Amino acid sequence: MIFLRQTVRVAVLTLLVIPITATPQAAAESRKRPQAGAGASARHMLAQLKVARPLSIRGYSHRRFQPRWAHHKGRCDAREVVLARDGRRVRKNAACNPVKGVWYSPYDGKWLKSEKQVDVDHVVPLAYAWRSGAGRWSQARRRAFANDLTRPELVTVSHSVNIAKGGQGPQSWRPPRRSYWCRYATSWITVKHHYRLSVTRKEKVALLNMLRTCRG
Repeated sequence: MIFLRQTVRVAVLTLLVIPITATPQAAAESRKRPQAGAGASARHMLAQLKVARPLSIRGYSHRRFQPRWAHHKGRCDAREVVLARDGRRVRKNAACNPVKGVWYSPYDGKWLKSEKQVDVDHVVPLAYAWRSGAGRWSQARRRAFANDLTRPELVTVSHSVNIAKGGQGPQSWRPPRRSYWCRYATSWITVKHHYRLSVTRKEKVALLNMLRTCRG
C-alpha cells in the first residue's frame, strides 16, 4: 500500500513538470490576436461611420483599383510582401515570387504548404468598397487602397475560403472560424474608418454581433 502511494505521487509530480509547448496554430493565433480593448475601440470607430444604402455597382472593375499589384520593396509587389510577412520559412526566387513556405489561413484554420493554395484577400473587398464610396475616389486613391500594407486590409488565406467569401460583406459572409470574428470585424472597421467608407444598417448590425466575441 505504501509502495502504491509513492508510485502515484511520483506519477503526479511527473505530470506537473511536463513542459507545455505551444502548437504552431496557437503561435500563429497569438501573433494575430487583437489587443485588449480592441472591441471597444472598434465600436467607437464604427459609431463614427456613416450609415447609408449601398451605392450602385455600375462602373466597377477590378482594374479600377488594381490593374496589377503595386511594388513596395524593390522587385517585390504588395502580394509578395504579404506572403513573406504572413508565412513561415518562406523562400523567394530572384523575381521575389515565393516558391516555398508554410502559411496559416486564419479564416478557416488551414495550414498550407504551397503558394498555389493561398490567396491574399482584401478584407474589405474591392467591389464592396466601390459600393461604400470608393467609386467616387481618384484612381490613385483606389490603387493605394488595394495595395495598403499599413491598415489590416491584406491577409493571406486559403484559396478556397477566399473564393467562398467573394465580394460579400459581414452580413452575408463571416469566417468559418468563430474565434477569428473579433479580429475580422476590427480589421474591417479599421479599414472603413481610415478610408471614410460608409456601412449599411445590416452590415453594422453584423459587425456589432461579431464584436461581441472580443475579449476585453
